[in-house]
Amino acid sequence: MNKVVNNAEEAIKDIQDGMTLMLGGFGLCGIPENCINALVAKGVKDLTCISNNAGVDDFGIGLMLKQRQVKKMISSYVGENAEFERQLLSGELEVELIPQGTLATRCMASGYGMPVIFTPAGVGTEVAIGKEVRNFNGKDYLMEYAFDSDFAIVKAWKGDTMGNLIFRSTARNFNPVMAMAGKITIAEVEHLVPAGELDPDQIHTPGIFVHRIFEGKNYEKRIEQRTVRS
Repeated sequence: MNKVVNNAEEAIKDIQDGMTLMLGGFGLCGIPENCINALVAKGVKDLTCISNNAGVDDFGIGLMLKQRQVKKMISSYVGENAEFERQLLSGELEVELIPQGTLATRCMASGYGMPVIFTPAGVGTEVAIGKEVRNFNGKDYLMEYAFDSDFAIVKAWKGDTMGNLIFRSTARNFNPVMAMAGKITIAEVEHLVPAGELDPDQIHTPGIFVHRIFEGKNYEKRIEQRTVRS
């Protein structure tokens, strides 16, 4: 099976209106910049996006929000994005806020083939509205469903032609658990190398989880907030 595609446009060619996408990254760190730009250019709409956050106004998923391509955001953090706030308050955008650990564990459950997880996070809060609560050993837990996504789109530092991935430092974040969880996983990498070149002990995501891979280009790697001495 040849997993290598030429570019982002080829990788996302069959993503259609109304699909559910997982997008790796945390803030602006480790986000699949090339694929997001290709989705903006393609103009697909009515998307449900599962991501830790929604980028900023002019970068990341924020570009898709600006083009009104996102119908629903499933996220943990939604700050730093004025357009997101505007769409939420005006009722244009549906939003499901999830505790960050729950988001990660629901991704992981998808990869493991588990239909649900039980977590104490959110019990007794608005997060629990409409959800089943079970008691284990005297403590209440929410039942949360594993995610069901059409595509997972992740970004790695280095990958090989078999789809094995290595993430670098904090850019690892949500990428590995999302790579496990998509029905089809697309990986864009900074460096694409022949199979066998990566040290097996350094691989974070085995190629069995990755269906398409390409070497990206022109990464900006923006920093969301920079604090320096006065």
